[in-house]
Amino acid sequence: MPIWEPENECMSRSELEQLQLERLQATLNRVYRNVSFYRKRFKEMDFRPEDDLTEPADIRRLPFTTSKDVSDSYPYEMFAVPLREVVRVHSSSGTMANPRVVGYTRQDLKTWSTIVARILSAGGVTQDDVIQVTFGYGLLTGGLGIHYGAERIGASVLPTSVGRTERQIKIMQDFRTTVLCSTPSYALVIADRIEEMKIDPKQLSLKYVICAGEPWTDSMRREIEERLFVKVTDNYGISEIMGPGVAGECLEQNGMHLQEDHFLVEVVDPATGRNLEPGEEGELVLTTLTKEAFPVIRYRTGDICRILTDPCPCGRTLYRIGRIRGRCDEVVVIKGINIIPERIGDILEQIGGERPVYQLVATRHGHMDQLEIWVEVTERFFYDKMREQRALLDIMGRKITNFIGITPRIKLVEKGSLQREEGRVKQFVDRRD
Repeated sequence: MPIWEPENECMSRSELEQLQLERLQATLNRVYRNVSFYRKRFKEMDFRPEDDLTEPADIRRLPFTTSKDVSDSYPYEMFAVPLREVVRVHSSSGTMANPRVVGYTRQDLKTWSTIVARILSAGGVTQDDVIQVTFGYGLLTGGLGIHYGAERIGASVLPTSVGRTERQIKIMQDFRTTVLCSTPSYALVIADRIEEMKIDPKQLSLKYVICAGEPWTDSMRREIEERLFVKVTDNYGISEIMGPGVAGECLEQNGMHLQEDHFLVEVVDPATGRNLEPGEEGELVLTTLTKEAFPVIRYRTGDICRILTDPCPCGRTLYRIGRIRGRCDEVVVIKGINIIPERIGDILEQIGGERPVYQLVATRHGHMDQLEIWVEVTERFFYDKMREQRALLDIMGRKITNFIGITPRIKLVEKGSLQREEGRVKQFVDRRD
């Protein structure tokens, strides 16, 4: 099984902890000098990085950084280098008041391509492969992150981006794709379409599927493997930390190896913030150790998982995280996009002049996720004439699509019909399996 950087991925725990301490000290000094947000926090706590950090665990004295903190810093306030040194800017998906903007120096891009090369290599990718990337290219990090990591390995990259499934399959046939990168649900959509097109998947050149972007289950993994005759690995990334490459499974498929020489990892109780022991399930918290342009300290990801410390047969000594079990905040994930239901109400209020009673409903048709927004009828959200009613729904659909990046189905429902819990309308109902 290939290991891209065995000297770093297989180092002893004592060597790793010393490296983490040195890099953490450098990072804390960097943000203290260059990021007013962190300098203010450190001074409020009378925390001096050069004096008060003697081991990585000392970082637990510091407060968490949240997605709201990053959103409020829009666009560049949390950058630790002058803008002239930033050669790439990305922003995360989601529906905060402002996008969460992150920057990269030239060295950051080199680091990023290296850690993505690690997780792709762990998933079986070599320079002899043809890798088809179906993640979006643009301000989101998924497409370009995987792209540069694959090029670092020397694989041939097909940047097909999202959608147009029949075209994806034709490219898969004609260009003899050996590795597919996609969300797990889209891999199953491709499997469905291959079946509809009466194509024998055994005639494809596919060997591996690299999945990321949304929570999924072991049964989905088995279905992808059985229907496409491939080996499937799980991967984890988050734009505010780096993008794809934070953690990835090897072909043993027993948890995602964390790139611990680049990220300090904690799991905490979502309610209390108390640090949990390995094996206990809680919220993943990450601190960057090598990021130059946009270092973050104790970032609350909102993702629920657990740390795995038992040895992996692959030989890597880096700890692993188990499958992401869901979210501990108000964020919902649909088609790999993070959505805050409360922000949808803001858009509807702008359209109708009042905040309606509404509910986000996630459904799944076959293997395709769909977002529906159910809005209770009021005088402002109802017209007697069908043409005017249709025009209102079209406006709502366009505004929300522009805001979240995916197209919802808008549905007007009878007053009082939305699902409630303890007398209040549930803002999100998940009807997917």
